[in-house]
Amino acid sequence: MTMISSKQRSFLRGLANSLEPIFQIGKGGIGEGVLGALDDALTARELIKVRVLKNSFEEPRTIADRLAEGLQADVVQVIGQNIILYRPNKENPKITLP
Repeated sequence: MTMISSKQRSFLRGLANSLEPIFQIGKGGIGEGVLGALDDALTARELIKVRVLKNSFEEPRTIADRLAEGLQADVVQVIGQNIILYRPNKENPKITLP
């Protein structure tokens, strides 16, 4: 997991504003299938938004930290029920951080 600076975090938050959540995590929590799909999405997009449904048994911050650890990604922001994750693609980076 890389540590991103506050300036880079701010830049990524700006990029994430226009993103729609591509995954929802509910009472089923984080299973292997969810991690696999998110891993593929991060590889393809680098920056993704995930929504935690109200019926989830865990807080969005806890889920964000678990996802970041499981995916070797950075938590850019947790705002309300939304989580923004970032992981650079080592072979074909799409986002150039400041």
